[in-house]
Amino acid sequence: MKLHRGLTEQAASAAETGLYQAILNLRTEDECRRFFTDLCTPAELEALVDRWAVVAYLDDGLPYRKIHALTGVSVTTIGRVARFLSAGNGGYSTALERLNRT
Repeated sequence: MKLHRGLTEQAASAAETGLYQAILNLRTEDECRRFFTDLCTPAELEALVDRWAVVAYLDDGLPYRKIHALTGVSVTTIGRVARFLSAGNGGYSTALERLNRT
């Protein structure tokens, strides 16, 4: 995590943990939508939504160029998402697996 001016490493870590705890305590899709709309700029939220759409298309086995045609997301970003999907921290995979169970 990037260390911000004025925050010690410990304070930045506590803020990060607090953010994750806040997200985990949201109960509905509407609560999540309102939280992320408050938290993110429209461009940041659009980037998050775009990346998540790319994850689903990659999981379906679509080629990068087809995903680009469907989403408008750059092939570079699609490649980055694909790398994290296959060799990242497991976050995308965990979320996909849990969504596919429902």
